[in-house]
Amino acid sequence: MDDIERIKSGIEQLYSDGTEVHISIKLSRPKVSVEGAPATITGVYRNIFQIEKKGGTRPTRHTFGYGDVLIGHVV
Repeated sequence: MDDIERIKSGIEQLYSDGTEVHISIKLSRPKVSVEGAPATITGVYRNIFQIEKKGGTRPTRHTFGYGDVLIGHVV
């Protein structure tokens, strides 16, 4: 099993458990910078996954590829 498959498997497990996670994001395009925010994984697909970040006035949804986790843009 390669690194991407391990990451995908771990994210699928968190999604199926319904576990709330804390996420840190550092991206330049689109500019997103979040440190340790509570989030829920709302969808897991073949090449991407979606999270809903809680807090602020309303929840915010973001979509990431598994490679973003591999290179450290999403933790």
